[in-house]
Amino acid sequence: MKIMQGLWRALAVFFTLVITCLQVHAQSFDRKEFYSAMASGDKKTIDGQINLLKNWDSKDKAAFEGALLMKKAGLAVAAGKKLSLFKEGHKKLEAAIKKDSDNTEYRFLRLMIQEHAPGMLGYKDDLKKDCAYIRQSYKKLPAEVQQAITEYSKKSKVLKPGDF
Repeated sequence: MKIMQGLWRALAVFFTLVITCLQVHAQSFDRKEFYSAMASGDKKTIDGQINLLKNWDSKDKAAFEGALLMKKAGLAVAAGKKLSLFKEGHKKLEAAIKKDSDNTEYRFLRLMIQEHAPGMLGYKDDLKKDCAYIRQSYKKLPAEVQQAITEYSKKSKVLKPGDF
C-alpha cells in the first residue's frame, strides 16, 4: 500500500512539473509574435508582449520593451500618457543601443519607431544612419529578424524590399 501511495505521489509531482514546463514554454518570448504585435497596432496584443517581457531574462529585454512602449504611446488617447510612455520607451531603447551600438536588430527597432514618430518629438535623427546600417548588416541577421525587416520594408518609406 505504501509503495502505491509513493508511486501516486511521484506521478503527481511528475505531471505537475510537466504542466508547469508547458505553461512556461507557452508564455515565452517569441520574436515572430513580437514583430507581429509591433505591426498590428493592437493595444491588447502589445500589452501581452510587454507582460511576456517582464519574465524574460535577456540582454535584449530593454530594447524590445522600449520599442513596445513607444509603439503603445502612439495608441494612447491622452496626450500626457502618450508622452510618458514614449519617454519611458525611448530611455530603454536608447540605453540598449548605447550598450550595444552594433546590434542591427536594436537599430531596426529604433528605425520602426522613428519612421512613425511625430516630428514634434524630434526622434528622427538616426533614421538614415540606421537604414544604412540595416541594409549593410541584413545578411548577418537571424532568419526571423530578416523576415520581419522584409515584411516591414513593404510598407516603409525608407526601407524597400529591393534593398536586401
